[in-house]
Amino acid sequence: MVLWVFGYGSLVWNPGFDYDEKLIGFIKGYKRVFDLACIDHRGTPEKPARTCTLEANEGEVCWGAAFCVRGGPEKERLAMEYLEKRECEYDHKTIVDFYKEEDPLTPALTGVMVFTSTPDKVSNKYYLGPAPLEEMASQIATAVGPCGNNRDYLFKLEKAMADIGHEDEMVIELANEVRKVLALMGRPKEKKLFVSGGGVTTHISLKAAHIPSPIYLAGPLPEAIAMDSS
Repeated sequence: MVLWVFGYGSLVWNPGFDYDEKLIGFIKGYKRVFDLACIDHRGTPEKPARTCTLEANEGEVCWGAAFCVRGGPEKERLAMEYLEKRECEYDHKTIVDFYKEEDPLTPALTGVMVFTSTPDKVSNKYYLGPAPLEEMASQIATAVGPCGNNRDYLFKLEKAMADIGHEDEMVIELANEVRKVLALMGRPKEKKLFVSGGGVTTHISLKAAHIPSPIYLAGPLPEAIAMDSS
């Protein structure tokens, strides 16, 4: 048996488990939203962070990365054990088809697992639901947990999507709004990867913005770093 897992949040840049293959592509019928509470990684029960989940939406696609785990039952068990602990805020494992850019009509993979959540505040205690952009930005700008602050999660996702060549407009808009909040708070803000003007989005090169490349560690990642969601 081979395990395939689709990541659309922090898994894109920090899978944290032993995998054998990584593919860039998308799933259909879902869009990425920041509607899920995180109370033990990037936030606390008193001040939860906002992290990604998927919202079913016909006609939408969500880009990300699919990770393959081969090598037998024990290797798969270890990967799933890690993922279930890390993705504890998600109450469903959904099976989806995965597509690659070169053939958007025919699935490159079937039977791919993705962690999703029930969009209901009564049955799912982690579901926050949508909120105005300014409210979400304020929450993300100030939430902090054992794994770090919420805004870094968002900024790293913004960069990760740019790195794979499939920027998410919602992520960019939210990240820029968080930068505005940080500026008002007098805190150092992340440099923009994109700026808008006159209805046109301009892409600023990562080199021009002096944004450092990710640091890859030779050894295992520290527990706190590896425990982000999705």
